[in-house]
Amino acid sequence: MASTSAPRNSAAYGRIASAASTLSSDNQTLIAEIRRATIMMKETAVCFEEENNSDRVKELEGGVLELVKASDDCSHLSNAIQSIGNEYQPGAELTNFNKLIEDKIERLSAGSSSVSQNHPWLRQFREAVWNVHHAGQPMPGEEQEDIVMTSTDSNLLNMTCPLSGKPVTELAEPVRSMDCKHIYEKKPIMQHIRSKNSQGRCPVTGCPKNLQAERVVCDPLLLIEIDELRSMSKQRARDDVIEDFTQLS
Repeated sequence: MASTSAPRNSAAYGRIASAASTLSSDNQTLIAEIRRATIMMKETAVCFEEENNSDRVKELEGGVLELVKASDDCSHLSNAIQSIGNEYQPGAELTNFNKLIEDKIERLSAGSSSVSQNHPWLRQFREAVWNVHHAGQPMPGEEQEDIVMTSTDSNLLNMTCPLSGKPVTELAEPVRSMDCKHIYEKKPIMQHIRSKNSQGRCPVTGCPKNLQAERVVCDPLLLIEIDELRSMSKQRARDDVIEDFTQLS
């Protein structure tokens, strides 16, 4: 009896893990679409601000806040599904997966604060609008030395691949660890993971995570964030040219 139970449990675990991975991936795709929507809303708000249409800007800001909340909810759901897929062990009784997911989401939500007014996406929206007429000036309620210019900051954890040394904006096949969130060029990191010398350890100095090839992927949000970084770099370059020209004048 025991000899048939183990294969069944193993097969059940495999199906659950596969389903969890698929559902989590679908949720990450949805988060990426939400991010695209907030970027479009930010760009639209800038146009409205240039026309001094503050009412439309406020409407869009409210929409961004709702999307940020939705993104956080999706992140909790995705993390809950992935966690259950990794931890689930079939038992003798039927499993109430709805209850498992609800409990996991509740624990994840309790461990994180509610949507902050300083959420990076929301701050990037507000700063982009503010800079239309007040470029270089602190936003209301902020001291100059305390400003954190998230509109020109990146959400990416590392700016260069620790193995190739290339900037992430120049990587041919960027991938990111699902565990430590560091970014690498795909071919070098896969060789690194297979290397006996590295023991699969993340090559970023000080990172204690061990990498698994199947958990180092090009997630849907990564390419969007890299595109954002490229746009920010171009904008900074334009701003520097304008500032230099102004000083010469």
